[in-house]
Amino acid sequence: MNKYGELRKISRVFRNYGIVLTGGRKYDHFVRDLRMDRIFVSGLIFELEYELQKEIDEEKLLEIQAPAQVIALLVT
Repeated sequence: MNKYGELRKISRVFRNYGIVLTGGRKYDHFVRDLRMDRIFVSGLIFELEYELQKEIDEEKLLEIQAPAQVIALLVT
């Protein structure tokens, strides 16, 4: 799958969670700024992994704090 198709899928999943990826909002902290419980963050990451058929390493999952970090890990 090309990068454009991956980014469209990522954008769709974030939109389903009510997260806007435009401007500086993609750097908002999941818990502090977006007020998401950690379980919902885990669900979001699971959905993204499922949509793209990719998996993020367990040790990197604990470091994820913002949408931009998830996107960087999934697109690279």
